[in-house]
Amino acid sequence: MAGPQDPQGSQDADHSVVVAGLPVDRGEEVLTDEALAFVADLHRRFEPRRRELLALRRERRARIAAEGTLDFLPGTAAVRAGDWKVAPAPRALQDRRVEITGPTDRKMVVNALNSGAKVWLADFEDASAPTWHNVVDGQINLIDAFERRIDFSSEAGKSYALRPDAELATVVVRPRGWHLDEAHLLVDGAPVAGAFVDFGLYFFHNAARLLARGPEDPNSGPYFYLPKTESHLEARLWNEVFTHAQQALGIEHGTVKATVLIETITAAFEMDEILYELRDHAAGLNAGRWDYLFSIIKNLRDAGERYVLPDRNSVGMTSPFMRAYAQLLVQTCHRRGAHAIGGMAAFIPSRRDPAVNAAAMEKVTADKEREAGNGFDGSWVAHPDLVPICRDSFDAVLGDRPNQKEVVPAGEVTAAELLDIAGAGGSCTAAGLHNAVQVGVRYIEAWLRGLGAVGIFNMMEDAATAEISRSQIWQWIYNGVVLDTGAKVTPDLVRGLVATELAELRAELGEAAYASGRWTEAAELFEQVALADEFVDFLTLPGYALLG
Repeated sequence: MAGPQDPQGSQDADHSVVVAGLPVDRGEEVLTDEALAFVADLHRRFEPRRRELLALRRERRARIAAEGTLDFLPGTAAVRAGDWKVAPAPRALQDRRVEITGPTDRKMVVNALNSGAKVWLADFEDASAPTWHNVVDGQINLIDAFERRIDFSSEAGKSYALRPDAELATVVVRPRGWHLDEAHLLVDGAPVAGAFVDFGLYFFHNAARLLARGPEDPNSGPYFYLPKTESHLEARLWNEVFTHAQQALGIEHGTVKATVLIETITAAFEMDEILYELRDHAAGLNAGRWDYLFSIIKNLRDAGERYVLPDRNSVGMTSPFMRAYAQLLVQTCHRRGAHAIGGMAAFIPSRRDPAVNAAAMEKVTADKEREAGNGFDGSWVAHPDLVPICRDSFDAVLGDRPNQKEVVPAGEVTAAELLDIAGAGGSCTAAGLHNAVQVGVRYIEAWLRGLGAVGIFNMMEDAATAEISRSQIWQWIYNGVVLDTGAKVTPDLVRGLVATELAELRAELGEAAYASGRWTEAAELFEQVALADEFVDFLTLPGYALLG
């Protein structure tokens, strides 16, 4: 193995596999010749199909733009009507009443595993900026956690140590989506998909290790969350990857279990088909509400005023189109024997403002009680302090039952209901535009410094909420939206707000702290993805080149 940056690992006989990233401490433990050969094999087998599927995304988006609508697929009606179920979930994934999410840095690994949640989504995707250090270090931290050698003390002297194995959350890893490349690992001169890197390294190093722990252990198998899926064909590719990976390492077929995030509007019309494609490996579906809103804007951005989304903070799960989405997800999962997992509570408790806390906790409680009452089997939180709220809400409905798969909400969900954005109510306000600029600029600056999960205004923001912020501005400009103040949303108005935000940040942080940040680059990237004539599919694509 050879590369331009003194890559890690011993010399590999396959010189077409190149680690181009700078060395990461202990990286050689993860980037072994055998592990890299496994990832290279995934790339060579499945990269052509990944490229085809990305092209199909572009073709489908063009059809949506031309037709201005979406519908269930006529060619897969038999799958939707069929009497089939997914394979049973393992013991570790039977009870998922509260799940916590977060990146794979060392502190988060310990805190999430100890949080009292049933599941921890160990995130290599939206909550993790994909620097090479984060990619490799996250894999090291997960191995260390399974080997119980992750205990450490912070610079402030605080100690972090794992609870007994039986009390830890079950790890479910979220690799990057199909659209992202990993520029620091090249096979035959081409970058490997981030999905292949994240899945391949984790599966290679941990599948057998986890299975050896036995079925009674919370971490007794390789489990995954699949992000940004846009069609059942993309789920089929994941199924082929799982099947091959298990065969290659001598792991029993069906050992991998995957939960698919329904966080794109196109996937919402293919929930049955997605579960069917993954039926040997499917554990459930998740209502990824923030990316779902982003996907609606992205796909229907130029389809007319009826699809203009109001202020993102005014659109909740009680909005009619979001209720329809949630109902269809629970119906689909429970008819097929799969778990239905609810959306994110992103609030971060404030140590200084009890009033803010009280109001937010009331909203979180109402949200989780509504999800439990509507048939979900569990839900997400972003902070350990919210785990008891989520758990209590589901305990009240589930009791001693691990889930409520027997609950299948009545009533048919139609395409018109899923697309009834105008029925959400709400309005486009100057305050909402200002908030979108603030969140977008502040998040992108932190992301450029390698932080993927960022607390902003007592909310845990990740790439999904930044995507909503910038795409909503693009949509408002394209559709000539007039705000509650009477001002029309224009590029110049947005540039003025960005400039004002930078000036306020300079005053808020102080000159030295401001200068040490990446605010100018963040503002430029934000304006690029919010104001460009042609809509940029993901802000992380142009942003990746700036990460270093």
